[in-house]
Amino acid sequence: MKHFLSIQDLEREDVRRLFRLTAELKSRTKARDRGTPLAGRAMALIFEKPSLRTRVTFEVGMFQLGGSAVYLSGHEIGLGKRESVPDIARNLSRWVDIIAARVFAHATVEGLAQHGAVPVINGLSDREHPCQAMADYFTLWERGLDLSRIRLAWIGDGNNVCHSVLLLGALLGTRMVVATPPGYEPAPAILDACRGLGAKIEQTTEARDAAEGADVIYTDAWVSMGQEAERERRQEAFQRYQVNEALLRFAPRALVMHCLPAHRGEEVTDPVLDGPQSVILDQAENRLHAQKAVILHLLGGD
Repeated sequence: MKHFLSIQDLEREDVRRLFRLTAELKSRTKARDRGTPLAGRAMALIFEKPSLRTRVTFEVGMFQLGGSAVYLSGHEIGLGKRESVPDIARNLSRWVDIIAARVFAHATVEGLAQHGAVPVINGLSDREHPCQAMADYFTLWERGLDLSRIRLAWIGDGNNVCHSVLLLGALLGTRMVVATPPGYEPAPAILDACRGLGAKIEQTTEARDAAEGADVIYTDAWVSMGQEAERERRQEAFQRYQVNEALLRFAPRALVMHCLPAHRGEEVTDPVLDGPQSVILDQAENRLHAQKAVILHLLGGD
C-alpha cells in the first residue's frame, strides 16, 4: 500500500494488521509509553474543508509518534487556482514525508498521489472517508465483535462515509443493509465494487426494515458541507430516517454509530446519541489511533 486514498487500497490482511497496530498504539498511548518512531518526520495537512476531528487527530497523532504536522488551509495554497495540484504535490514532496488531504473532489487526492513522491492519505473526499471507516470497524473489533457475523444497518444518506463503510464491510464479510430515500442511494460504482468482493447488500427505503435485528445502526448528517443549498429539500426527504428511541425498539441491543459532527434533533436525537447504545465517542477517539497506524504503515514504521 503506497497511499491510502480508498478502502479499495486495502487487502483483508492489511486491515487485520492495521487493527492490531491500532490496538497496540492505543494501549501505548494510555500507558504513556509512546516512543518516537517518526522523530524528525513531517506531515503536510491540506484542508479545503475545515474539521475538528480530522485536524486534531492527525496533528496529535504525528506529535505522539514523534513527528510534526504543518496545517495548510485551502485558502492559503489555493488548490488548482493559485497553484496546480501537480505543482503542490511536487513541492511538498521535497519538504515533507507524507501528506494528508481533506478535499472536495476525490480527483484532488488522486492528483496529489500521482504527482507527488510521498504517501498520500485521504482525510475525506466527495467519494470516500476511509480513515473514518477504519476507526469505525476497529471500534467494533476491539469490543470483540465478529465482523463477519454482524448485521450493520446504514440509515440516511448514501454519502462518502457510507461508501467507505460499505467497502470495508464487504472486505470483512459484514452483512449490510442500506436505507435511504429514493435518489440518495450509494453510488452504483461503489455497490458494484462491494459485490465484486462478494458482499450481498440489501437496499430499502424503510428505516424500520433496516433497523430490525441490526447489531449496528449507523447514521450521518443529512446535509454535509457543500450541500447547504440543498438543506430544505434534504431535510424534507430524510424526515422518516431519524435514528431515535422509537427506531431503536426494533434493535434494542444495536450499537449506534455516527461519524460526527451530529445535528442533534435531525438525523439523531439526544437520548440516542448520548445513550447507552452509543459508541460515537469511541469512534471519535479511535480516529486518532487508527490514523496513527495508517501513517506508520505507509512510512514503514510498523
